[in-house]
Amino acid sequence: MNEAAAARSPAGAFSGFERMVAWRYLRSRRKETVISVIASISFLGIMLGVATLIVVMAVMNGFRAELLTRILGVNGHLIVQPLDSPLEDYAQVASRISGVAGVKYAIPLIDGQVLAQGNVGGGVGALVRGIRAEDLNKISIVSSNIKQGTLDGFDTGEGVAIGKRMAENLGLVLGDTITLISPEGDVTPLGTTPRMKGYKVAAIFEVGMSEYDSSIVYMPFSEAQLYFNMDGRAQTIEIYVDNPDNVDALKPLVEQAAQRPIDLVDWRQRNETFFSALQVERNVMFMILTLIVLVAALNIISGLVMLVKDKGHDIAILRTMGASRGAILRIFLMTGAAIGVTGTIAGVLLGVVICLNIESIRQFFSWMTGRILFNPELYFLSQLPAKMDPRETTYVVIMALSLSFLATLFPAWRAARLDPVEALRYE
Repeated sequence: MNEAAAARSPAGAFSGFERMVAWRYLRSRRKETVISVIASISFLGIMLGVATLIVVMAVMNGFRAELLTRILGVNGHLIVQPLDSPLEDYAQVASRISGVAGVKYAIPLIDGQVLAQGNVGGGVGALVRGIRAEDLNKISIVSSNIKQGTLDGFDTGEGVAIGKRMAENLGLVLGDTITLISPEGDVTPLGTTPRMKGYKVAAIFEVGMSEYDSSIVYMPFSEAQLYFNMDGRAQTIEIYVDNPDNVDALKPLVEQAAQRPIDLVDWRQRNETFFSALQVERNVMFMILTLIVLVAALNIISGLVMLVKDKGHDIAILRTMGASRGAILRIFLMTGAAIGVTGTIAGVLLGVVICLNIESIRQFFSWMTGRILFNPELYFLSQLPAKMDPRETTYVVIMALSLSFLATLFPAWRAARLDPVEALRYE
């Protein structure tokens, strides 16, 4: 059946004839080089736009998830601070809070800022965390990432656990002595003198977040009490819960279990500015990268407008042979939609491949350029993360398809509005 006969024969919407004509218009011919180039550019634009959106959003989701995992893995989800008197009954309070449903464990801590010195360099600022060995083993992100040494005998010895980057910065290895200097030292007739003491490096850990690996020193709880003049008491109690997003519901239960006036600070309050900035950046990047897909959709419009002008004679013949305006409209709709659909599918596949190999790609480009891409000192993480969100990917696909379909409406409507006499003028 030829095109004229097919046009005269009754057929439903999106019939085989309409699909055949739409496919013919997509194929490149020698005299239609410009149109085929524009269609190819539109296809590449949509593919790259969709892939870029998926990759960027996956990296930002992975970045947030990794930071959240590490921040909440090292720090508690709820921080208990005493209001009326020193926290001398820390063991009893921690035990009662640990019995609350939804609480994994409560850990008494002593925190203090010090200057750490090693074998090289002038020293670095460090956060000393006094903690019991049984509690340190509960913090799996630390206890399961001990690269050198061991936590056995942590409570009984005078050794400390430091991060890998701190060890590298200070030139320390297992068994070396790290010197800690605290401004809150002994009171003498001449004033307060800084307290200085050396500790053996008993373990070196790496949690994968440079800020923690370069600044935290874990010290036995009893030794921290002596070092910071806090004999018989703790500074805070950090609570780890099963669901960090449910901390608001746990606050009244924790206050009741504490049986003393306390102040509760959750992880969202402590990191509100940081995670809010990440969310704003994520939304802005989504809007900016959407413009890439929009530009590609505009290319579809220009390509179809030129195609309609070039195919004016064909439209006249089809209309004369009985093709309805609806058939002409559907033919050009399918022509433009095919570019959008195939471009979107290719973009999703490309985005998935890049996300699955994002770290290998980063290492390859670092090797090619001879420069460190995604410096862990600046971005806190030692590897480039990517976490695809199925719902977010679905939104990207729907957005790309919607823009592509909308871009085909005007050229298709214009083609359908041409009558045979007016169409011959395009020839």
